[in-house]
Amino acid sequence: MAKLAGAIIELVVLEEGPAGVLQRVSDPAWFQAMGCVLGFDWHSSGLTTTTCGAIKEGIRGEEENLGLFVAGGKGAASRKTPSEIASWGEKVGVDADRLTEASRTSAKVDSAAVQDGYQIYHHVFLFDCEARWAVVQQGMNEENGMARRYHWLSSRVSDFVCEPHAAVCCDARDAALNLVARESAGTRETSVALTQERPEGLIRELERLKRLTLPRRHEILLSDISPERLHRTFIKTYEAHPGEFLDLLTISGVGAKTLRALSLIADLVHGETPSFEDPARFGFAHGGKDGIPYPVDRVLYDRTIDLLDRAIRKAKLGQREETNAIRRLHRFFDSVSEGDPSRR
Repeated sequence: MAKLAGAIIELVVLEEGPAGVLQRVSDPAWFQAMGCVLGFDWHSSGLTTTTCGAIKEGIRGEEENLGLFVAGGKGAASRKTPSEIASWGEKVGVDADRLTEASRTSAKVDSAAVQDGYQIYHHVFLFDCEARWAVVQQGMNEENGMARRYHWLSSRVSDFVCEPHAAVCCDARDAALNLVARESAGTRETSVALTQERPEGLIRELERLKRLTLPRRHEILLSDISPERLHRTFIKTYEAHPGEFLDLLTISGVGAKTLRALSLIADLVHGETPSFEDPARFGFAHGGKDGIPYPVDRVLYDRTIDLLDRAIRKAKLGQREETNAIRRLHRFFDSVSEGDPSRR
């Protein structure tokens, strides 16, 4: 799987450069198809972690030649992302601090600003020598046992806290506190303004709200918020004096509960209602290694790797017959899918 992933990524780099890889991995449909080509079952949360792992392992030793670098991974490996970015940054002269900040911020957004019930446990950060980057990270919901994947692409991010995702995909959707939705702009502004007030005032407001009955529609439960425990965090935010929501979000210690409390006050006291619309938009149903629609054919699999390896070697020598043939095959299948359904 690592060999095939490496061959595919190298071929994309030859055709479109490292930026083409970043563009493609940020596309949830392409990423899912890549996982299926590698032989992973479509419905498994493991597709994300193993596809990213196969890409990282598949290009190992060729990163500088490709101009493409992969940091992070699942669990403990995700915590090594900053050091891996710094190591490559020193080798190739890319701004590692800027990239590390993008990595940390994207992770903080999906763990605290998007409160959809999915705990982030996988974070992979891909980048090139021009400091362009993409993120593929995944969270797990312990209640329904399902996973959710978050895609980011640097060229699509004009604001880290306003509609920053290239895509969010999951087979299940429900209400979520989405503080990076465009509709949550008022909540973000009011939350920042609230942190300029003395912490004691915020705590008193939360204590007062605890004695009220919330409207049935409300998605933020006061039972989830402890004013006493938030006091120390509010002191920190008051002293930090954040100028905008991104500054507030990136303060150490500010997490989901702090933002929920501020959103609650912003809504019930100041009338700024946040978005509760689930940001997930994509779901999938393809085959893979679980035998659906058929088991992986190892002989064909190895033959595909050999074909791509040969195409890559010849393309490097200026002989592009195989790569042109693959492109023609792609056009053929496009024409079939747009024509007679019986030929699909």
